[in-house]
Amino acid sequence: MGRTPILILTALLAAGCGGKSRIVVGSKNFTEQVVLGEIVAQQLERRLGVEVDRKFDLGGTLLAHEALKSGDIDLYPEYTGTALTAILKQPTVKDAKTAFDKVAQGYRTWGIEWLLPLGFNNSFAMVVRSEDARAQNLRTLSDAAHRSAPWRIATGYEFTQRQDGLTGLLQTYGLRMDGAPITMDLGLLYSALESKKVDMAAASATDGMLAHPQFTILEDDLRYFPPYECAVAVRRESLSRFPHLKEALSELSGRISDSAMRGMNEKVDVEHKPATDVARDFLNSWK
Repeated sequence: MGRTPILILTALLAAGCGGKSRIVVGSKNFTEQVVLGEIVAQQLERRLGVEVDRKFDLGGTLLAHEALKSGDIDLYPEYTGTALTAILKQPTVKDAKTAFDKVAQGYRTWGIEWLLPLGFNNSFAMVVRSEDARAQNLRTLSDAAHRSAPWRIATGYEFTQRQDGLTGLLQTYGLRMDGAPITMDLGLLYSALESKKVDMAAASATDGMLAHPQFTILEDDLRYFPPYECAVAVRRESLSRFPHLKEALSELSGRISDSAMRGMNEKVDVEHKPATDVARDFLNSWK
């Protein structure tokens, strides 16, 4: 009888210490985010020797941001253009450094620090079938605006609501649409193009499918889209709790090029390799 309270107390203390010894890495709900989340998680496991919980596929930007603010996760990868417009509700900025500085400053209100970018810029990319681009002599979005037929456009769910999304794009270029945009999961955009359900899709510049010749990105010649540099957003409290966390995360800054990210996405989406393996191969390539 006398030992029972001590055992209970010891168990509770151990559980509490165990909770504090874990880092929770989050991600949004598309391939690139899961790959990046896995890269970050494995980097921390290797460098810090801590247990890492993975909370991937959290949903869209707002859900991931709320999870970070509330402490449900310690960190996750985010994009400067997304953070600036969707979270901070500020006007778009064309200069990458200015965008990063504004985001880093804005997030300090919530006790969140932005580390230096990972190295790639995942801007939006308006994609068409290559056969249509060749037949209609389409190279830029200005060319697309002069096409006689209106466009059937597919987008992800957020793109129609974003300040830097569809409405501004249509106004900037004078693009005409054939009916309302068709919204869908990002992973379905390319199959919608291939099946000719739509003529244009609002995709991402680092999508793995863009390595395939049947798709063509139309140049954003009027520079409508702002920079979307990816960086890790991390709670300041987490940085304090794990003294070497920032150092381990900072080793990833500048390490991932546009082509490297596109290649990793292709391995998951096209070659159907597990994100865990793709992340491990990437880390092994420079360790």
